[in-house]
Amino acid sequence: MLDADTMPETPSHLPPEHPQVKPEKVGVLLANLGTPDGYDYWSMRRYLSEFLSDQRVIDYPRWKWQPLLQLIILTKRPFTSGAAYKTIWNEDEGESPLLTITKAQTEKMKKVLAERYGDNVVVDFCMRYGNPSTKSKVQSLVDQGCRKILFFPLYPQYAGATSATANDAFFKALQGQRWQPSSRTVPPYFDRPSYIDALAKSVEQAYAAAEKKPDILVCSYHGVPKRYLTQGDPYHCHCQKTTRLLKERLGWADTEIKTTFQSRFGVEEWLQPYTVEEVARLAESGKKNIAVIAPAFSSDCIETLEEINEEIKESFEEAGGEDFLYIPCLNDSDAHIGALAETIKENLLGWLD
Repeated sequence: MLDADTMPETPSHLPPEHPQVKPEKVGVLLANLGTPDGYDYWSMRRYLSEFLSDQRVIDYPRWKWQPLLQLIILTKRPFTSGAAYKTIWNEDEGESPLLTITKAQTEKMKKVLAERYGDNVVVDFCMRYGNPSTKSKVQSLVDQGCRKILFFPLYPQYAGATSATANDAFFKALQGQRWQPSSRTVPPYFDRPSYIDALAKSVEQAYAAAEKKPDILVCSYHGVPKRYLTQGDPYHCHCQKTTRLLKERLGWADTEIKTTFQSRFGVEEWLQPYTVEEVARLAESGKKNIAVIAPAFSSDCIETLEEINEEIKESFEEAGGEDFLYIPCLNDSDAHIGALAETIKENLLGWLD
């Protein structure tokens, strides 16, 4: 016998054999970079293979890149990356911090949007690489009756290797739908006042709690090859503007804040200055007390918790630095959720007012 939760929702005027029709809803799908399922060799290899096979990330010809990736890089890198993940892994939940934080962001967003839209909006999240996949979550939203989906890549600054590839996965997922929902993608939000204000508040709170005021704030953004800039990718410009707007909101001088880039991969030149080298230079020049923030990341992850707070910190201290303050990402802070919710509400206009 069917209970109320499983009763077909086909309208009474349709013939009995008609497929079930659910009440129409709007889906909001938050998208983050991704996470391995574990830090063991094979989990890391699957994740890294998917990530590094994306031609938005590594755009070398496949015939040249794939043999190098599969036969050389992926025989060793899963071990080193796995060891790094192990140092930050959320053992209580059996998942990476990125997944834990993205879940928390999603739960808070559900509550915020429910206050305005009731049960007309379904909020969920997906990962570009790893699980839960974009394809599976698009299918889940469709199964719940979402005839419109707002797709939100959680990258403040646009880059082909982040925002664009997330959108690619979303559009590919839509290709598999017989009855495609209407769709929208959220543009970059790096210059929204609410986002800049949330960043500024996190800096102010960290500085107020610090024993010593830092000599300078280093804004460390994830790097990309320098040629991406000359090929038309706006990422570098978005990063520079984010730092400038943050400086203006804080009321600081140019000497109190600096833009750098981290996570270089391969041998070609990437956007400079490189964070790991710049923090050493700062220490050698007398800046013994610095703070580092990562405005390109919506959630703390391997690049912030391990690379910044361990590798980059070590580079600073080895060069004579004394006090290193890492300012966490905005994560699920109320100011961050408020800024994201404001962006979502604007992008839902015309669908839900």
